[in-house]
Amino acid sequence: MFVLSPTPIRSILFSPFSHKSPKCAPLFTKAEYHHYIFDATIKHTHLNLGPLTRSYGSIQKSKRILGLRTTNTTLKARALTIKNEAGNTPRCVVLDIEGTTTPISFVTDVLFPYARDNVRMHLEGTYDMTDTKDDINLLRSQIEDDLQNGVVGAVPVPSDDAGKEEVIAALVTNVEEMIKADRKITSLKQLQGHIWRTGFEKNVIKGVVYDDVVQAFERWHASGVKVYIYSSGSRLAQRLIFGYTNYGDLRKYLCGFFDTKVGNKRETKSYVEISESLGVDKPSEVLFVTDVVQEAVAAKAAVGLLLSQVWK
Repeated sequence: MFVLSPTPIRSILFSPFSHKSPKCAPLFTKAEYHHYIFDATIKHTHLNLGPLTRSYGSIQKSKRILGLRTTNTTLKARALTIKNEAGNTPRCVVLDIEGTTTPISFVTDVLFPYARDNVRMHLEGTYDMTDTKDDINLLRSQIEDDLQNGVVGAVPVPSDDAGKEEVIAALVTNVEEMIKADRKITSLKQLQGHIWRTGFEKNVIKGVVYDDVVQAFERWHASGVKVYIYSSGSRLAQRLIFGYTNYGDLRKYLCGFFDTKVGNKRETKSYVEISESLGVDKPSEVLFVTDVVQEAVAAKAAVGLLLSQVWK
């Protein structure tokens, strides 16, 4: 991890390799390199999100929803001592999942492949069930929009009169393309949640959280801090991930779940909606934790909008 000075020159204040210049080198996994962290540091400072700490990312202490980047590690040491500008512990903590509480590799290497490999079997086995009918209707609507907008990989879905096999074949083709493109759309996320539910309930899938997430949850819970989840995955998928973890059922520490029905995670209005839903008196009472710069920027922008509404 490289820490830059707050000066315009951005000189290096700390590096684990004090005798070397920043260069590409393995950090924790083959996919995470120091040049990525260094680049993220520069982006954070340019976006005025605050300096990076040695282990836990960027914390902007001001009257706003806070952004914390935890690219390579976990929550405990920084999360348990976070204060707002007034020196108070936030009333609510809103957590991202992928890259924040849970390794990115769990999503990309376990959840996504499981949904992709089982979509046809799931649709065939549950075709006449209410949940699946709802999933299909949402997918039809999304695919119609995709076809109108010229989205690559979208293919028409025939009417029910064409028969179950024809409908499923077209849906599978579209879903596989959606997963491949990692699209953050409600129709896909809802279907994935239903597919994953089978995997979790059969113990084929086990949710993974970083080692000290549980300790952070316990301390926040003991301190009366309410913890929520905001993820692009459906609320069902979120409940499954935390309900079937390598540390058991962690849902007892969570007060609620937000997904893309609130809005896209990179849109300011999503964080306005969340803040208003939590019922806090001011946005500084909410701490938002993410590993994505654009999400932190959107959360930060929401504060200005919320404050402007207060003073109107």
